[in-house]
Amino acid sequence: MNLYQRKDGRFESRIPNGKKPDGKRAFLYVLARTKEQCIECVQAICQQNRPQGYCTLTIAELFSEWHRSILHRVKESTAANYTMKADKHILPAFGEIAVSSLTANHIYDFIAEKQKAGFSPRYIADIVILMKTVFKYAVRTYQIFNPLDGIVLPKKKSPDIQLLDDAEQKTLQQYIGTHQNRSTLGTALSMTTGLRIGELCPLQWRDIDLEKRILTVTKTMQRIQCPTASSKTKLIITDPKSESSRRQIPIPECMVSFLLKFKGKPNEYILTGTEKPIEPRAMQYRFQTILKNAKLPSVHFHALRHIFATNCIKLGFERTSWAQLRRNHAESLCSQLFRPKERVYEACSDGFLKVQSFLKNE
Repeated sequence: MNLYQRKDGRFESRIPNGKKPDGKRAFLYVLARTKEQCIECVQAICQQNRPQGYCTLTIAELFSEWHRSILHRVKESTAANYTMKADKHILPAFGEIAVSSLTANHIYDFIAEKQKAGFSPRYIADIVILMKTVFKYAVRTYQIFNPLDGIVLPKKKSPDIQLLDDAEQKTLQQYIGTHQNRSTLGTALSMTTGLRIGELCPLQWRDIDLEKRILTVTKTMQRIQCPTASSKTKLIITDPKSESSRRQIPIPECMVSFLLKFKGKPNEYILTGTEKPIEPRAMQYRFQTILKNAKLPSVHFHALRHIFATNCIKLGFERTSWAQLRRNHAESLCSQLFRPKERVYEACSDGFLKVQSFLKNE
């Protein structure tokens, strides 16, 4: 359901209402003086048009049935994330309620409770969207009315991400230059390539071609919950979060000598120098130690990825180019970046993030 306030002050919503003769979707439009009245009207219309099916399952039973049905088509980490949200939030609130007894008021009360508990609008929306997915399955399977159809989600706010300013970045660069080790190597690599911490930790030397100056991202690492196993969590290395996250990233000239200093065998992990990787949480702790020793404010490791994007823009990268470096498969971009006459290449070799000075050997 779409809901917004018009210029005349009234609230308008639309409800899917079959299809037009030309095959396009048709909508029923609802106008009301207040947001609450608009929502009530939409819910009343949905109630009138509700299917006649009935489901005797509880919400806990429905979630379990739905979860089994999706295991073959989602990543292990995704399934674990669904289970975590259900165990922590959905099932304690709704688990014993019959599926056919759930109402929109239950959902709005749940949203209000989570807001009072201090959860972000984005996280609350993620939980409700998961419930919507489960109930869409129930509609298809049991032909029941979906009480989540007209639910208005909390407005998501852009997160405030604390970054290091230019002076603080320079301090970090100088610290890395005088304290070259595998932890500072990982930090510098993320600053100059935009790697996520989950992509950095499983990086092996076979993923780096120093001759062609190409870094290939083919896997990601994370710790997931596994409540049915002997331990509560486990570390997994899987394919990247999406197909576009598989990508090739140009290695700036300023990083080559730093990487050569620690180069190991193809199967060895870059951050450990052994065939056993370091997990993201441990790398995050090491990064915090680096910041503390450099007398810098505490920021999350992911801030390095944002710093990379910001500096790319400052150096004249086009938005589509740095977006590909951060996210998308960049095979065609790499060929552009390595043409000597290209402005972007010059930024990489002559001033990429202005880090050459701190990467020189002592």
